[in-house]
Amino acid sequence: MPPISVGLRRQMFLLALPVLGEQLLTFCIDLFDVYLSGQIGKSETAAVGLAGYITWLASMIFSLVGVGTTAIIAREWGAARFDDARRVAGRSLAMVPIIGLLVFSLLQLMATVFPRLLTMEGNQQQIAVTFLRIDACGELFRGWTLISAACFRGTGDMLTPLKVLVTTNLINMCLSTMLVWGCNWPGTTIPLIAPQGVIGIVIGTTTAHVSGAMLMASLVVSRRSRLHLTLHDFQLHRPTICRVLRIGGPAALGGLCTFIGHFSFLMVIARLSKGFDGAVMAAHVVGVRIESLSYLPVEAFGIAAATMVGQSLGAHQIERAKQAGHEAIRQCLWYAGMMSILFFCFAPQIYQRMHSDPLVAQIGVPAFRLMSLYQIPNAILIVYVNALRGAGDTRFPLGCALLGNILIRVSVGYFCGVYLQLGLMGAWIGMGADNIVRSILVSWRYLGGRWTRTTV
Repeated sequence: MPPISVGLRRQMFLLALPVLGEQLLTFCIDLFDVYLSGQIGKSETAAVGLAGYITWLASMIFSLVGVGTTAIIAREWGAARFDDARRVAGRSLAMVPIIGLLVFSLLQLMATVFPRLLTMEGNQQQIAVTFLRIDACGELFRGWTLISAACFRGTGDMLTPLKVLVTTNLINMCLSTMLVWGCNWPGTTIPLIAPQGVIGIVIGTTTAHVSGAMLMASLVVSRRSRLHLTLHDFQLHRPTICRVLRIGGPAALGGLCTFIGHFSFLMVIARLSKGFDGAVMAAHVVGVRIESLSYLPVEAFGIAAATMVGQSLGAHQIERAKQAGHEAIRQCLWYAGMMSILFFCFAPQIYQRMHSDPLVAQIGVPAFRLMSLYQIPNAILIVYVNALRGAGDTRFPLGCALLGNILIRVSVGYFCGVYLQLGLMGAWIGMGADNIVRSILVSWRYLGGRWTRTTV
C-alpha cells in the first residue's frame, strides 16, 4: 500500500467516528432485544433472531436506492455541484414511499412463509407471525430514515444520522422494557402497562422507527442542515431514478443474494437438532448478534471510505480515492484483531450472560471461538466492498455475493454441519469459508484499480 498523508488519515477518522457511534448504537438495539428475549425463553430468542433476518432483507431492498444515492451525491459534492446533489437527494427520497409500500406488502405476505421454512410450529409459529407483521409496519418508516442517512453521508455529514439513532435507541430500550415486563403507576401497585412478553419488543422497536423517521424528516428540510431540501425537490424524476437504480440495482441484488444465502444457512441451522425451537438455533442467534460488536464498527470505516472514495473521484483525485480504502483498513484492522482475542477468551462468560439456558452456552461456546478466527478477513471484506460501492462499482460485489453466500456458505455449512454431523461448529465452518474467499476476491478487485474508471 502507498504511504498515507496525515490529512487523509485524520479526515477518515473524523468521518468514521460518528458512524462508529451509530453502529455501536445499532448493536445495542439488537443486543438488547436478544437479551430481553433470552430472559423469556429459547422460542422467544428464535423469534427475535428471525425478525433480525427479515429486517436485514428490508435493508437490502432499501439499498436499491441508498447505495446509488450516496455514490452520486458524493461525486456531485466532491465536484462542488451542491445544488445538483440536493436535487438527487430529494428525488431519491421521493421514491421511498413507493419502495416502502412494496417492502411492507412483501413482509406481510412472507410473515407466514418464513416461520414454516424454519420448521416453526404451534404457538411458536403464531408468535413469530405476529412479531413479523408488526415489524413490517416499522419498516415503512425505517426506509425513510435509511435513505435520508444515505443522502447526508454523501455530503460527508455523518453526525446527523447519529443524532437520529441516539433518539431511536433510547425510545426502543425504554419502551421495549416497559412493554415486555409491564410497569405500574409511580408509587403504586396499579398497572400502567400490562406485560406484553416478546411482542412488547417489536412494539417498542416499531415505535422507535416511527419516531426516527419523523425526526429525520424535520432534519432533511431544516435550514441548518447541509441538504436543506424544499418541497420542490421531492419529485419523481425518471433520469435520476434510472441513474440511482443503475448503481443501486447490483448492490440490492447483491444484498438479496446475501439474504438468500444467510436465510438458507439459517435453514441449515434449523435442521441441526430440534429445528428453530432448539438450543442450537438460540446459540446461533446469540453468537451472530454478539459478533456484530466486531463488524459493525468496521462498517463505520467502510461507510467513511465510501464517502471519501466518491468525493475524491468527483474531484478527479484518483490516488486519494485509492488511498481511502487502504487507510480505512489500517484504522480498523487492529480492532478486528482485538475482538478476535476477546471473543475467543470470553466466550463462556458471554453466553452465560446472554441466555438463561445452560445448554445454549454448551453448544455455542466452541462454535463462537471458531468464529472469532474469521474477524480479520471479515473486516477486509466489509471495508473494500463499501469502498467499491462508493465508487459505483457494484457489479463485482454482486458476483462475490452469489459465489460466497449462496454457494460456499450454504454448501460447506450443510456438508460439515449436517452431513458430517459437526453441529453448529460445522455450520460455522461454512460461514468462515465464505468470509475468507470473498475477502480475497474483493481485495484483488480493489488493488487492481479498475473501479476508478466506473461512471455514475
